[in-house]
Amino acid sequence: MLEILNARDLLYKSTHSDNSRRNDCRAMSTNCGADRRPENRKSDDQRFERDIGHVNMAYIDPDGTMPSDSMDDIELKNIQLQFPSARSLSRDDSSACEEIVSTDHGPIVVAIQGSRNKPAILTYHDLGLNYISSFQAFFNYIDMRALLENFCVYHVNAPGQEEGAQSFNEDYVYPTMDELATQLECVLAKFGLKQFIGFGVGAGANILARFALTNPNKVSALCLINCVSTQAGWIEWGYQKLNARHLRSKGMTQGVLDYLMWHHFGRNTEERNHDLVQVYKSYFERNVNATNLALFIDSYVRRTDLNIQREMDLTKKKEGMTLGMPVINITGSYSPHMDDTVTLNGRLDPTNSSWMKISDCGMVLEEQPGKVSEAFRLFLQGEGYAIQVGRRPSKISTAPSFEVAPLSPTKMAQFRKASIEELLKSKFSTGQWPTSAIHITENPISAVVC
Repeated sequence: MLEILNARDLLYKSTHSDNSRRNDCRAMSTNCGADRRPENRKSDDQRFERDIGHVNMAYIDPDGTMPSDSMDDIELKNIQLQFPSARSLSRDDSSACEEIVSTDHGPIVVAIQGSRNKPAILTYHDLGLNYISSFQAFFNYIDMRALLENFCVYHVNAPGQEEGAQSFNEDYVYPTMDELATQLECVLAKFGLKQFIGFGVGAGANILARFALTNPNKVSALCLINCVSTQAGWIEWGYQKLNARHLRSKGMTQGVLDYLMWHHFGRNTEERNHDLVQVYKSYFERNVNATNLALFIDSYVRRTDLNIQREMDLTKKKEGMTLGMPVINITGSYSPHMDDTVTLNGRLDPTNSSWMKISDCGMVLEEQPGKVSEAFRLFLQGEGYAIQVGRRPSKISTAPSFEVAPLSPTKMAQFRKASIEELLKSKFSTGQWPTSAIHITENPISAVVC
């Protein structure tokens, strides 16, 4: 009988008062043949009250009344609707300082991020992008901001690819890939850099690899993403020539846009991250100088082979046959350049190079920034950059003996916590998000385990 009463009570507790439930249960007890003699009614009521108090304790107000089902007496205060800010690829979101560097093939824009008295990281972007659209979100990622406490980043833009660039004249001869690599010597002379860590994507990775082959003593390490070491094949040559022709005559056509999206993200991009795809589609349509991009594409499609090869015989190794500095070769599982990175890995010295494929992404810096930042941090630690203060670096290390703060997981966690606390404190004290103290660009896709 107690189980029947409890089941009936749970069914009616949201729509009936205590008296109505009591009457219903009494009627049910009568129908079931329960003993309803006067001397037993009082015990039934006591048992019913005990069951009601046990089941509905959370539904009774302190004053003993039941709240109404429509919740008319409940008032919501201080409720404010907020929408997340839209992802932007504009210069307004960048904390880097831009400077113009004169070269033999015209001026280029270099953006500096961090303290210049610290070890240098030099970046170079891919086709259709610049330092803002390629590296801004990644280097503002919270783990990379902790890394930047120990390094200064120099973002190099290819000629005419910076934001708001003017179109080149028709008689302008765009530099070849080897000449673009030579321009980096002017950058080093401008800022007084003796060595740097290269960080390149796509075409930029190919340019950094060329510079490293001709100037091995000026490059201490390389992080190459989707790097191609061979010359263009017939299919790539045909597509790129058609794209360059459309960019010159018609601007950013749908065919060129589709090719650029495939070049950066691979296939099935809409299924992985619709919002990120729309951001880059809008960027390519509105912010890219079509004429200058056509010249950059022509230069990239006319690239020559890097002419490097792996030599396993120690007695036959020759300087310049392959990249002599440590190299981390990264690609995404959905990237159309994955096979090219495998080819490059087969031409590198296995004793100082590593190949890494990150799952569930094509554009690794945007889709998996956590995995790339972790790999890059461990790569630098392995080369002696992120060492304990006062520790003597290894004599066999090719990296310069910079003494920088350790980048342990504990410090990374402390940095994240301090950054969030500073952000919230500034928001509540000023009423708006800070723009100078700390700047965090949220990445649309959170990192997943490889």
